[in-house]
Amino acid sequence: MNSRPPEAREAGSRPLAAIDVAILAGGLGTRLRSVLGDTPKVLAPVGGKAFLDHLFAWLKGFGARRIVLCLGFRAEKVLEHVADHIPDGLEVVTVVEPEPLGTAGGLRYARDKLVSDQVLVMNGDTFVDADLGAFAAAHHRAGSPASILATTVPSMVRYGRLEIDSAGMIRRFAEKDPADTGPGPINAGLYLFSAAWLDRLAAGTAVSLERDVFAAAPAGSFRAIPAGNAAFIDIGTPESLAGASAVLAQALDRLHPTRVVA
Repeated sequence: MNSRPPEAREAGSRPLAAIDVAILAGGLGTRLRSVLGDTPKVLAPVGGKAFLDHLFAWLKGFGARRIVLCLGFRAEKVLEHVADHIPDGLEVVTVVEPEPLGTAGGLRYARDKLVSDQVLVMNGDTFVDADLGAFAAAHHRAGSPASILATTVPSMVRYGRLEIDSAGMIRRFAEKDPADTGPGPINAGLYLFSAAWLDRLAAGTAVSLERDVFAAAPAGSFRAIPAGNAAFIDIGTPESLAGASAVLAQALDRLHPTRVVA
């Protein structure tokens, strides 16, 4: 018999049930123009469906109930798509920035729509096949106001390396280096922030989370929570977009065994 109370059982099976999810999807997608034209990056077709639809299914598989979608470039196309593609059980709130605000600016603009004590923030053009329940649990145990999911990739050429100390705190966000061809930990584009941390962000003027917040912060400001070498995809280039279907298929098959991603 399961002796845990109903709310504890639900927290275990639905780890994101009480956590708002902010998806940052306002970018211009310049590198994909040759493939997508004026289609927003978050609607890029992957396995016959929009990338956003896969993100919705993935998040729902971890029990997410409320998503705040932060939009910008060609927001009207995303709004039209979302109106017909919200999975049952998900509430999707849309926020459209009046002008390009960057990742930090877009999150600041949506701050009043994020009402949970902890908020999962994710880039709308990345996916990492990680256990979000384990991420949330590790963040809670650490008592950190700001945690970054770190995954290890086989080659660092396209990414900036995370330098992490023995206590699991990030010492430095190193710039990407074309000569760094070996494996290493990177920012997987998923973050857990406390409401107080978001309030401090909202009171500032930062434009980019990556450059103006993470890279500019003193060493030890952010905790890295490892996802091992979980499969990671960034659909920001035509080449990586072409390979996204295989990564997504493996993850969604586990979360939704009857779902097929061709």
